[in-house]
Amino acid sequence: MRRLASWLLDSGPVIVLALIAGAGSFSHVRKTAVDHGQTGWMAWAVAVCVDLTCVMAARERQRDKETGRKRTGPLTWPTFVLVAGIVLSLAANLHQAEPSVWGWLTAGTPAAAFLIAVSILERRATGPRPEPSPAMAVPESVTSAPVLLPVPDDDQGDGAEPSPSLLDYARRVADEHHAKHGKPITLDLLRARLGVSGQLASDLLRHLRTA
Repeated sequence: MRRLASWLLDSGPVIVLALIAGAGSFSHVRKTAVDHGQTGWMAWAVAVCVDLTCVMAARERQRDKETGRKRTGPLTWPTFVLVAGIVLSLAANLHQAEPSVWGWLTAGTPAAAFLIAVSILERRATGPRPEPSPAMAVPESVTSAPVLLPVPDDDQGDGAEPSPSLLDYARRVADEHHAKHGKPITLDLLRARLGVSGQLASDLLRHLRTA
């Protein structure tokens, strides 16, 4: 309940602003469509298409940021669609305005407010997320490597030399890490990748460094 109340106080005003601004813009686009021959349900369809296109484009921009998709030009396709939709909505609003400065400002307010609300919601949805520390990172899988079961703690720390197969596997893990990250693998990462105790990981790392 407390979380819901916090969400309403935080995001409620922005959502209400987006709905009111979208409704105002919708009304202007529909009237403009009627004035230019799109009567009946077609006028409503035109207005819905313009507003939903803006919402879809804003959501696609969020998805691009979440997936790390790289830009292939000065403007991404979702950004272009969002700008085009806002410009079209603004043009319809100004078309319905009284031919004066204040008339244009007041008529353009819904489109501007809708753009601001969408941008704020987009900014919140794509906020920075804390990255896990190296010690808590999930170990990466090693391709084409045999699956080794963790060595029981009773068999570790007795001064015995690591088995050749385990040493060979550890060497492949260390080589892959160095090739990918450009630096030697740490003791904690090697232990996590192999699923062995700290003592055995230390012995393996010592053999790798002296080899």
